[in-house]
Amino acid sequence: MQARGVVDPNQLLASRSTALAWVSGVLHPGIRKGDRFDVIVEVPGNHDTTSLSGGWLMEARLVEMAVLGNRIRDGHTLGVAEGPLLVDPVSAGVVDSVATLRGRVPGGGVSLASRSIGLSINSEHRSIGLSKRIGDCINQRFHAIIRGVKRGVATPKTDRFVELEVPEVYRNNLGRYVSVIRSLAVAEPSGNRHARLELLSRQLEDPVTAPRAALRLEAIGKEAIGILRDGLESKDAEVRFVSAEALAYLGESLAGEKLAEAARDLRSERPKALAALAILDDANGIDALRSLLGSRSAETRYGAFRGLSMIDARLPDIRGEMLGEACWLHVLDVRGEPLIHATRAARAEVVLFGDSHPVSDGLRVEAGPSIVVVVEEEEAAVSCFRPNEPDLVTTVVPQVEDIIHAIVECGGGYPDIIQFLQQATSQRKIESRLAFDAIPTEFDGRLSVPRGVIEKKRDVKKEKIKDSGDDDSEETQGFWPSLFDTASLEFGA
Repeated sequence: MQARGVVDPNQLLASRSTALAWVSGVLHPGIRKGDRFDVIVEVPGNHDTTSLSGGWLMEARLVEMAVLGNRIRDGHTLGVAEGPLLVDPVSAGVVDSVATLRGRVPGGGVSLASRSIGLSINSEHRSIGLSKRIGDCINQRFHAIIRGVKRGVATPKTDRFVELEVPEVYRNNLGRYVSVIRSLAVAEPSGNRHARLELLSRQLEDPVTAPRAALRLEAIGKEAIGILRDGLESKDAEVRFVSAEALAYLGESLAGEKLAEAARDLRSERPKALAALAILDDANGIDALRSLLGSRSAETRYGAFRGLSMIDARLPDIRGEMLGEACWLHVLDVRGEPLIHATRAARAEVVLFGDSHPVSDGLRVEAGPSIVVVVEEEEAAVSCFRPNEPDLVTTVVPQVEDIIHAIVECGGGYPDIIQFLQQATSQRKIESRLAFDAIPTEFDGRLSVPRGVIEKKRDVKKEKIKDSGDDDSEETQGFWPSLFDTASLEFGA
């Protein structure tokens, strides 16, 4: 602590306002040095800490730890973390005693290392020759700009491992990237490409086989664009979607309209549709995402906002402002039901859908340990009371945007803003809907495709089990981060 410039560390550690805590984070596959990640802070057992609310995580260096020889060993320093603690806000607007002992610093960690991804070759097939053939096959299809030089993404490292760089188009969908890589034909006989394209064209017409066919066509590349364009004209919504998704990753912006249609109508495909739209950085993709900002679904609206932010955060209709060091605030002048969206992961951010979010008369809530918000008639008073400092009162119009600005001007942080929104909503003083982490998920219990198609898929699965020559080799297993995964992690998990 002395090396980091902390004055009188012994006194600080002895203070009743200081607590020792476990700090942890996850460096997901593909993370780059300098990328930010969420940090979880938890109070260990046998403690006398009462609450982490309003707390600040001092700079902490994160190291990988493992048990070796019945002893806990420290590894290399992989990250550094610091920032204000966001204690889990609950729907009732209050926080229970257990929840106050764990918190999150959204985007509070900075990675000091990169995690590469790659392909591992099964032991029975391992060889230098096969590793090189796989690398050559991948490099014929995929390239990336690495340190200013365009080159293939695959580097055979050993006889059983091929390291992969990630092209920018797949940066926010590593699962898709790995699935396409695994769909490449490593040993395709000369002259067989035309016959395979015809077979995949027929498979694309069937909703049951269309998803796999679209992946394989995407793996082929530009030669498959014509077939995928034909898929956009299918009468089946699932076929139209998988064709549009593959076209998006091949750089074809005409897929934007069909992807927006899928985001609205196919609930199970919504996250994939929005992720694909986020890479279409021309007018077609941007207009398609803008058309979703006024949707009825909160997850569609916020997903569209996040997609536009990935394309260009400086777009006039979504551009926000950084409120000191507290959070980002975005005010979107869009149609639809007024919606207030706040995140508990990835980064501190409040998005207001609609330009008017009034706060009703009679509100009196706390925003952190030293700020009180009171609304009387046509005025909102934001008061700050701190020991040994003069009281500060700021009067603004009773609108959520203005009150948030006043809280920050009083020295409040993101957790204080969240507490204000939660308590005001619980008192029913804000008419606008409040949503946290409205992240598109793949399945919400409702069917987005006809039940007959699902039953047909089940029958096909049974046949595949009997046929050992055809498995689900293109389907990836495990956790692969996507455009929405970082914000869908369970709070405090």
